[in-house]
Amino acid sequence: MTQAPEIIGYLAATLTTASFLPQAILTIKTKDTESLSLGMYSSFTLGVLCWLIYGIYLGDKAIIFANAITLLLASSILFFKIYNLVQKKKHKKTYTR
Repeated sequence: MTQAPEIIGYLAATLTTASFLPQAILTIKTKDTESLSLGMYSSFTLGVLCWLIYGIYLGDKAIIFANAITLLLASSILFFKIYNLVQKKKHKKTYTR
């Protein structure tokens, strides 16, 4: 029988990952990252990676599940943020010459 802490862990993992989905879907769909902070998403993605490693170390399936999915989504957003910044700098250099 599953214990209450395990159920709470899976519920927390599901809710926190699901709460991240709307921003991830919107960003992936529109590729608009202008209002997103590079520092915030960089540290968030690194933090999620650390949580994933921690979950693997503990063998905690709830932590692994939630953070693997969140890492994929956060990495996608971070990729678009960096890509858009690089494109903006290239565009700016082209028009300032």
